[in-house]
Amino acid sequence: MAPEAFVELFQDALYLVLLLVSAIVVPGLLVGLIVAIFQAATSINEQTLSFLPRLIATFIALMFFGHWMTRMLMEYFYRLIDHIPNILY
Repeated sequence: MAPEAFVELFQDALYLVLLLVSAIVVPGLLVGLIVAIFQAATSINEQTLSFLPRLIATFIALMFFGHWMTRMLMEYFYRLIDHIPNILY
C-alpha cells in the first residue's frame, strides 16, 4: 500500500476527532461565554458559578450527539476494516 493511503487514513482520523470533540466542546464554550458575560455585567466574582452550567451543557451535548458520534466512529471503523486487504497487498 502506498504511503499516501496511510496519510489519507490518518487525515480522516484527525478530521473525525476534530469533528467529534467540537460537537462536545463548542456548547460548553458558548455557555461559558454567556455565563462570563453575565458575571462581568453583574460584577459577580464567583469562580464556581460557570462550572455547573458548562457541565450541564456538556452532558446535554453528549445526550444529543452521542448517537451521531457513535455512528461516525462505527463508519470510520468499518472503513478501516475494508482497507485491510489493500494494506496487506
